[in-house]
Amino acid sequence: MGMAKDIKPHYTYKDYKHWEGRWEVIDGEAFAMSPAPMPKHQDVSGNIHIALQQELVSCKECKAYLPIDWHVAEDTIVQPDNLVLCYQPHGSYITKAPSLIFEVVSPSTAAKDEHLKFDIYQREGVRYYVLVYPDEKLAKVYRLTQDGRYAKALDATDEAFTFDLQKCTIDFDFSKIWN
Repeated sequence: MGMAKDIKPHYTYKDYKHWEGRWEVIDGEAFAMSPAPMPKHQDVSGNIHIALQQELVSCKECKAYLPIDWHVAEDTIVQPDNLVLCYQPHGSYITKAPSLIFEVVSPSTAAKDEHLKFDIYQREGVRYYVLVYPDEKLAKVYRLTQDGRYAKALDATDEAFTFDLQKCTIDFDFSKIWN
């Protein structure tokens, strides 16, 4: 008699849209977005959003958003902490890649942000991916290269970086997000 294998459920958007609370689904695996982020995480995320909004005031094409559902595939739905879209979204979620994503990393999300989401964002063509570590006051900026791979562009603490989104540029001052 053979041993029964552990069979994990494989969730899709059809399941996800009925759940209470905040969730992400990556390759069919559910990830609870709770407990709520710590105050430091929220402060940094809010500061990122404010800085992005200020930089995009004169851009008619791009807009900064706080977490919204990105329906990457039927079994992959993510909610980046901060994102910039250079197109007008339609409906209750987005289906096309953002131009820029910031993920504020906590100990409970590090593996997901540094590996699973890194791979998804790279594969889907997100032009810039920024991993932000509030406790270390460090941001790792990755830029998509011509061959479709991320290359680290900068380890930022108090530096500025120009994100070239083609339709707009963002001169982002990392020193402003840590307060």
